[in-house]
Amino acid sequence: MMFKVLLVDDEPGALEGMELWVPWGEMGFEICGTCDNGMEGLEKIRELKPDLVVTDVNMPIMSGLEMIKAWREQGKSEVSFVVVSGYSDFEYAQKAMHYGVHHYLLKPLIAEEAEKELYDIRAELIRKSKQQRLERIADYEETVTVLKKLMMAQSLEEGEQAIIRRMSALQERWNICLLQVDSPIVTEFRERASSVISTASSMFLVDADQGHLSIIYGFNGDEFESYSWSKILEIIQNDQDQRLFVGAGHSQPSLLKISSSYRTAKTAVKYRFYNQGYDGVTLYRDIEGLQFSHPYDQLQLMDTILRAVELMDQDEFAGAVNRAREVFRTSFTQPDIVKKLVVHMMHRIAELTGIVKDISEEEIIEKYRVYELAGSVLNLDELMGRLQAIGMEIIHVLLQEQSQQAQGVIFEINQYIHEHYREGLTIKKLAEVFFLHPVYLGQLLIKRNGMGFNDMIHKLRIEEAVRLLADHSYKNSEIAERVGYSSYGQFAKQFERRMGMSPNQYKNSKF
Repeated sequence: MMFKVLLVDDEPGALEGMELWVPWGEMGFEICGTCDNGMEGLEKIRELKPDLVVTDVNMPIMSGLEMIKAWREQGKSEVSFVVVSGYSDFEYAQKAMHYGVHHYLLKPLIAEEAEKELYDIRAELIRKSKQQRLERIADYEETVTVLKKLMMAQSLEEGEQAIIRRMSALQERWNICLLQVDSPIVTEFRERASSVISTASSMFLVDADQGHLSIIYGFNGDEFESYSWSKILEIIQNDQDQRLFVGAGHSQPSLLKISSSYRTAKTAVKYRFYNQGYDGVTLYRDIEGLQFSHPYDQLQLMDTILRAVELMDQDEFAGAVNRAREVFRTSFTQPDIVKKLVVHMMHRIAELTGIVKDISEEEIIEKYRVYELAGSVLNLDELMGRLQAIGMEIIHVLLQEQSQQAQGVIFEINQYIHEHYREGLTIKKLAEVFFLHPVYLGQLLIKRNGMGFNDMIHKLRIEEAVRLLADHSYKNSEIAERVGYSSYGQFAKQFERRMGMSPNQYKNSKF
């Protein structure tokens, strides 16, 4: 911590000596200015705001003691003084103590003695600085407490109202900038905002509802060209990893009406849901005439999405999500309704994992942090993106599960076909036996056997017919019937297609 020092002495040599002989920087001081009389010293104190003034006693125009007295009588900010004088002026030192000066240096300065005195002074300045900081924090916290009550439209005591009226008179108008901050960065963001606001006047950081921070700020003239607004822009400067909704309310001529600014700022923040990205500020004046819709006929959209997942149709699912997104956007559906619908749908989709062995509904809910979505900082695009992501994953999981189940059942299906192909078996009858959809069953057989159901039936029948032809115990028409054909013509056609000759030609050529 460096403290600023002003040197006041009418002797140029003495000033130069103080500057050169004392190691100010090593002791934590920096010289901010010099002057040669008390009158100029007063002006420099006002201008430079030093922490410490080292002054000679006897100077023209205004002495050092007169300067100290004038400063004390003006009741200005706290400044520490050190009086420098010779032995013959010791009575001045006693008089200086009457003005609250407790440090005295004798001329000619001895560097070692000056250093020791200045180290003691620095220790006092550090203690005083800490005490002042604690007092400022206490005053600030008390003010913030009153402002929060006012913001929440709570009644104030008479003394609190007086404080607010005095504060309100410092600026022409007051407003609130409301920030909805993503949970993981709330603490970090609050610290950043506090750091910026600590260097500004007429700005206060107030905790609002969960996940919301309010910046109450005053300004004169054009709000968006004011110093306060520049500080707000400094606070909310965005980066890729930060999700933040920011809305500014309708300004008021008095802090006593700041609850109205808070109400309008909350409305402005809600409209951030339909913006792309997370940078920028929504001003209440820009959305004042807009209205959210509160439809109750959008459950059908959700049913379409759920059905697509149940059917494991990725293209249909993606299309249904996109259609829902556009309906929400074009109808300006109230954001809380959209979030509740999406959260409900994500729970319904997660429930479909009940038939899956390696993953549970709770794991999916936890993975996508579904419980946090209702109060999270997510715009429409990212919210629907989360819905699409969970749906696509569940469809993938269900397809894998179906595939694994199919590997086990396909053996049973093939065995059943081998046992019953002579009986006029159809794909529909087979599907009923194994409780599968005929289309899915047909696709499964092609995928696992490399041929469709009908081709497999004909292949098995003709293979059996070839074996029976070698027996010479049956007529061709009997063989056709035994292998499952209802007519000889159908048998002959399928035989020739697969063997390249008629049953008689085959019998004559082989036997």
